[in-house]
Amino acid sequence: MQTESTTQPTTLPQPQFYTWKNYRCAYEVYRPESDETPLLLIHPIGVGLSRNFWHRFCAEWYNNGPTNPIYSPDLLGCGDSDMPRLAYQPEDWAEQLLYFIKTVVKKPVVVVVQGALFPVAIKLVQRETKPPENAASWIKGLALSGPPAWRVITKQRDPLQQKLRWNLFFDTLIGNAFYRYARRRQFLQSFSIKQLFGKAEDVDENWLTMLQEGAKNPASRYAVFSFLAGFWRQNYASDIQNIQQPTLVVFGEQASSISKEGKTESPEERLQDYVKHLPNGEGIKIPGRNVMPYETPTEFIRPIAPFIQRLSN
Repeated sequence: MQTESTTQPTTLPQPQFYTWKNYRCAYEVYRPESDETPLLLIHPIGVGLSRNFWHRFCAEWYNNGPTNPIYSPDLLGCGDSDMPRLAYQPEDWAEQLLYFIKTVVKKPVVVVVQGALFPVAIKLVQRETKPPENAASWIKGLALSGPPAWRVITKQRDPLQQKLRWNLFFDTLIGNAFYRYARRRQFLQSFSIKQLFGKAEDVDENWLTMLQEGAKNPASRYAVFSFLAGFWRQNYASDIQNIQQPTLVVFGEQASSISKEGKTESPEERLQDYVKHLPNGEGIKIPGRNVMPYETPTEFIRPIAPFIQRLSN
């Protein structure tokens, strides 16, 4: 009998492409003919990660009954999208996604975002609510999968230090050598077991092959290094408190943090912090750790499907 961790879609849609700021950007779309509210998926940033992260989620979504269209783009610098040598900021990816929604999806969406890419969703909400846009024009709601610990997402960082990390380490020959080390199978397996998955056996062949294939192009390091340099980090407390869209926060029962600031927070404390500060927030804990759409997709879909259904009515 096949376990949840080995579920894969039987057929994948062919990647499609659009042009944003003269860059060629890729995406997949599932069931675009459906009249239901579309889902926009924001994949995590990491060695070898791209829209492929969501394949198990997409398979389980339709196996469990919902028929909503799913739009799964590759962020610039990832997957089949162009990979320019840039220090990527959350604002850059948010601008890309808003353009994608307006020109490709052409309908209001529910955003489903993984982990520390939540700041991209925050910036997306901010960009689309600026005049003359209506506050609910393009984003109907947000579903957050394991966002950063509250102490991490609300701690101000020094932009100078972020630039120094980029200029003196990541955007150098040393950084290039580090990326070649980090994309080795042994490193990817060890990191995934220590930091991402609740069960070592769930770090399977599909996961490791996906990461290795996704990291073959050395230009994929620029997006990863932008993330590691911390360009996404700042104090988002007031931004979160200004999100008016309904927001569902989902944490794994074994949720952990790589950052030392978040290591002292329990999953329950993280959940309560988010629910307390989001104006229209609700939350739940489910089995899993930090990559639930891949690790425990059925458990992840169980709470977000009715949440999205409510927003569709």
